[in-house]
Amino acid sequence: MGLLSGSRPSGLGFSGGSFKPCSWKPNCVCSTADPKADAGHFIEPLGFDGDPAAAWQRLAAIVKAAPRVNVVTENSGYLHAEFSSRTMGFVDDVEFALDAAGRRIHARSASRLGVRDFGVNRARVEGIRARFNAAG
Repeated sequence: MGLLSGSRPSGLGFSGGSFKPCSWKPNCVCSTADPKADAGHFIEPLGFDGDPAAAWQRLAAIVKAAPRVNVVTENSGYLHAEFSSRTMGFVDDVEFALDAAGRRIHARSASRLGVRDFGVNRARVEGIRARFNAAG
């Protein structure tokens, strides 16, 4: 990782049904944010039908196949990956958590550095959603 990668943030993970809240900066999206009180950061979770384990495996395969990705943590219901930008090496932390009972996968994607991300984090999650839905 380079000079513009920043430090891995503390407090990542999924606990009590939610991720760490986004800060005031508009460079983060999170499916566990309040859609009314924090609409700018809210993004819909990924929905699925069928076997939760199969959906989770499908998501993990999509994330691992992405360019410039480093999977930091992966277990049966949580995944944390670092995505690096193509030219400058900026790093975004992307997390997914399986809610098997709710038939959804929660997502959080946030830039480590800077204030604005020009929609990159939202576009990333939506791109993963599109590939996830197409593969299902």
